[in-house]
Amino acid sequence: MTECKLAADVYLPGAPEEPDTTAGDTILIRLPYDKSGVYCFIPLIAEYFTRHGYRVLAQDVRGKFRSEGDALLFVNEVDDGYDTIEWITRQPWSNGRVAMWGDSYFGYTQWAAAASGHPALKAIAPRVTGTGLGEPVRRRPGQRTRAVEWTVTYMYPLTQFFDNDMLIWQLDSSRREFAAQAEEFMAQVGGRGLSYDQWYPNPVLPRFPAGDPFAGRSVPTLHTIGWWDNCAPLAWADVDRIAHHPNWDAHHYLRIESIDHESFQLLDAEEDRVMERSERQIRDLLPRTLDPALAFFEVFVRDNGVAADVPRVIWSLGGTDEMREEPSWPPRAASPVTLFPTPSGSLASQAEQGAHVRTWVHDPDDLVPSSVPDAFSYLLFHPDEAQIGDRDDVLRFDSEPLAVDVDLAGPVSARARVWSDGPVLDFFVRVLDVAPDGTALRIARGQVQLADATEAATVDVDLGQIGYRLRAGHRLARAHLQAATTRSSCRRPAPAPIPGRGGRPA
Repeated sequence: MTECKLAADVYLPGAPEEPDTTAGDTILIRLPYDKSGVYCFIPLIAEYFTRHGYRVLAQDVRGKFRSEGDALLFVNEVDDGYDTIEWITRQPWSNGRVAMWGDSYFGYTQWAAAASGHPALKAIAPRVTGTGLGEPVRRRPGQRTRAVEWTVTYMYPLTQFFDNDMLIWQLDSSRREFAAQAEEFMAQVGGRGLSYDQWYPNPVLPRFPAGDPFAGRSVPTLHTIGWWDNCAPLAWADVDRIAHHPNWDAHHYLRIESIDHESFQLLDAEEDRVMERSERQIRDLLPRTLDPALAFFEVFVRDNGVAADVPRVIWSLGGTDEMREEPSWPPRAASPVTLFPTPSGSLASQAEQGAHVRTWVHDPDDLVPSSVPDAFSYLLFHPDEAQIGDRDDVLRFDSEPLAVDVDLAGPVSARARVWSDGPVLDFFVRVLDVAPDGTALRIARGQVQLADATEAATVDVDLGQIGYRLRAGHRLARAHLQAATTRSSCRRPAPAPIPGRGGRPA
């Protein structure tokens, strides 16, 4: 690894003209989005943390903005995290105790620093992120199914990690193949993206020296996941992995909020659903974003309190202002529910006798559209997805209106037997809350890709986790969206069991 200088801003408690230079606890934030820029408003975050007595170090990661070196996605974060923590411990304003905080990629840098094993790192608070962030989707040998490819895997290295700055470039989704557009883009700017070349076509792995980010010393973790975060599957995958590492699981604390990747909330006021937040709106956002981490650090960094006093799981019941506490996830009081589609398009608790087949035609020149222009800001747009269910190439199954409120909590999955006259089938499933006026809010989604789709196969689709209140008078709908690589007719037999393992707390 090449030695280079990493740029950082140091914020100390006290007035600017008389900062507190005595030794104290430090919060480290390592990000690639400009430590001094407006997008992540790090100066305002640092101001909030310093008001609570913390020293804050905000750093541009290697190769980004003011830091030296090559912009290499994921490659140097473990070692650079270690070296930065070591540098902090040698400063006169540090007492040797360090915590980390941040979202997305600067949530990932926390997992990386924890994997470095530095003993001064006392706690981390990663939000809306995962150790597999940006991981290319691959089909294992012998498997016919895999998760549907995430375009962000290859777009991100050509925008955020192309060079020191950030580039704005939009993919033309009507053109195939993606790689050809990437080559055109790099020819236009007159250089290759190192991060793109390390991921495509053959990824450079592993990003963690030990291979497993949870193989070494564990760190107390406040792990925040958003119900509507498009990166939530990565976070839930880490929850599953941590459960198999007792030393990590012993002090892994879960917080699940009704937010998307950009921290827009389900119940935000309309005036707060704006892409460019004002300084007032940002300051109003800080307590709900930072106070949970501060309370966590009070125990695990400052030793004010005991671990037993910290709830293992705090979760938002979507559609309400309620936050609940549990000793584990999913809630122990939840009971499983299984629903079956019927030939008439309803959802029933019992499967009908006999075999039934539903057939539709997919046109690759008329794709089922995304309901939002930016999946990272899903709740900014708060889309009504009812129109998607009205398309001829979408199958929809609806329950009867509910007589009482029903709380859903836990994992959700779908099972279907599908085939196509096209070679590859992308199978999408959405779970919707349909209001009496017909508007529909998506509350869960999942997808899977089936190779050799001309041969029928039973596919299991992981729709992640759910925490949501369905109101009386509302209906539960499951919409099945398909996209194949060629013009094709796709068939789905009904009834096939669709086990929704989200439970109703007793």
